[in-house]
Order: sequence, then C-alpha cells, then structure tokens
Amino acid sequence: MASLTLFAAAILGFFAVGLGAFGAHGLKASLSAEMMAVYQTAVQYHFYHCFALLIVGVLMHSGVQHVSLRISAVLFFVGVLVFSGSLYALALTGTRWLGAITPIGGLMFLLAWACLAYSAWKAM
Repeated sequence: MASLTLFAAAILGFFAVGLGAFGAHGLKASLSAEMMAVYQTAVQYHFYHCFALLIVGVLMHSGVQHVSLRISAVLFFVGVLVFSGSLYALALTGTRWLGAITPIGGLMFLLAWACLAYSAWKAM
C-alpha cells in the first residue's frame, strides 16, 4: 500500500502542476475573475492534499501500518478528486450544481486529517 500511495501522490502532484500552469497561462483570458478564483482554490487544495498524501505514503513506507493511515490515504486521494475535481469542472463549465459536490470532498479531507491524527496518536 505504501508504494501505491506514493505513486498516487506523484500522479496527483503531476496533475496539480499541469492544471495550475494551465490555469495561470491558458485560462486567464477566458475565465471571469470569480471562476478564476474557484479554479485557483481547486489548485491550492489539490497541492495541499497531494503533499499530505505524500507524507502518508512516506509514513507507510517507514513502517507505520495502522488501518487509519490507510483510510486517510484513500480519503486524501478521493477528496482531491471530489473537492478539486468539482471546482475544476465548475470553473471550466460554469455548471453551478457542481459546487454542491465540493463539500463532500471537504468532508473527506477532514476525515483524512482525523485518521492521520489518530494514526499518530496510536503510534505514540
């Protein structure tokens, strides 16, 4: 699971850089200021949680093997897809109902951080 988590973090990082550059250089002229802010929020949270997933992978690779750590890895990954993915889609399409999905991804982030904290607590 450690290698898969590190791989997932690397892929998320690759796409965070690519989507961030695309937004900064390719979308600046075509998105409204409001939608550009939405897109930037997607990139920002994408990066934060890519790094969190990377840390989880490193912890797993170093031998920490709590179930809650594995759950946090899944939640961080899916949280990026749901939270940032819905914001990317909202910014690019203007489809407002996509914003209703975003809080589900945010809840996944909160649960992932809680699982990570529980793993750290159990390791003490």
